[in-house]
Amino acid sequence: MWEAIQRNKRKSVLLIIVMGFILIALGASIGGAFLGQQEGVLGGIFIAGIVWFFLTVIAMTQGRNILLAVSGAREISHDDAPQLYNIVEEMRIAAALPATPKVYIMETKAPNAFAVGNPEHAAVAVTTGLLSVLSRDELQGVIAHEIGHIKNQDTKFMTIAGVMLGTIVILADVFTRSMFYGSIGGGRRSSSSSRDGGNQLQMIFFIVAIVLAILAPILAQIFYFACSRSREYLADASAALFTRFPEGLASALEKISSSSEKMADVNRITAPMYIINPMMAAKGSDAVSIFSTHPATGERVKILRSMAGGAGLGDYNRAFEKTTGHEIIGANSLRSAEELEMRGIKSQEQPVNTKKQTREAIDILHRLNNFIFITCPCGLRLKIPPSFGEPTVKCPKCGAVHQIVK
Repeated sequence: MWEAIQRNKRKSVLLIIVMGFILIALGASIGGAFLGQQEGVLGGIFIAGIVWFFLTVIAMTQGRNILLAVSGAREISHDDAPQLYNIVEEMRIAAALPATPKVYIMETKAPNAFAVGNPEHAAVAVTTGLLSVLSRDELQGVIAHEIGHIKNQDTKFMTIAGVMLGTIVILADVFTRSMFYGSIGGGRRSSSSSRDGGNQLQMIFFIVAIVLAILAPILAQIFYFACSRSREYLADASAALFTRFPEGLASALEKISSSSEKMADVNRITAPMYIINPMMAAKGSDAVSIFSTHPATGERVKILRSMAGGAGLGDYNRAFEKTTGHEIIGANSLRSAEELEMRGIKSQEQPVNTKKQTREAIDILHRLNNFIFITCPCGLRLKIPPSFGEPTVKCPKCGAVHQIVK
């Protein structure tokens, strides 16, 4: 595991360096296009660096809260969802994280999940739709995948790389918009002897800036998404190792990808965070291109089900090589036979009671909205909304009257 994480870190550093060069080149060309002078080039680089630094500080300090808020996620306690909380704690122990991630829930019928933060301060968010359709083994597989992202520090890297990508897009957008408002070429005027040379240099920067404004966001996005896809494979491998039951995640991926429900609170920035990109799932497409944020779900499922009785990184690597024809983890990541054994098939649970689990997911939302729960002796469970203004409520089944204690 450690070797695989270190390999991912090296790729991450290389990607950050490449995107950094793209950002510097774009800033320099835009500055030169505005002024056509050395100070214009340096000024463009400085402004690009300031924008990137400012956005990075915000992302590293408040990024987790911003992403959770944008996604409509709300924090829950152990009493709200004991099974979910217990699974998160189990996977936290299996992954040896220093702290238990906070647990959030999103109100949508679409089954999905994502994780944010670093190993010390992380959060896992799941949808009510996910809690409604997955068995415990399947839910454990999904949580293990997200814990894997945290353990492998994918969430931290994707935040930094995402901010850099966003900075490149912002600069390119500002430049292209300024072209329509005639801001380019409005730099200071000099004497007639140097004006022609300055204008020629400015025109060169202008052409380079146009090319980079078009290509830079595309190239940066390609690098970003390519690294994102490899991290999904490693998170799947981590989930198999943590749960010792690859079939749980494989079955969960099938259910998530087959759902026709759409997510409202999702955009191009937040979509790559999910275990399956909800924007691609909504289109019903499993095809992979250079702009795909995730590998093909069918391929991920096939790899997990080809692990031939083992649940370690070495088993995943062999299954990956058998399925795709090349290596992803590395032979040196093999563990001992005891640690690689898969859990017995007996750990699978009974068929999912979708109606019961849906009611339980809705109850979680009711608790978050301050509903009062009263269990009548006749067995009926009353759910009193906070807007109910009466001091007592009558059971519609047996007629018993209950005091409402707020």
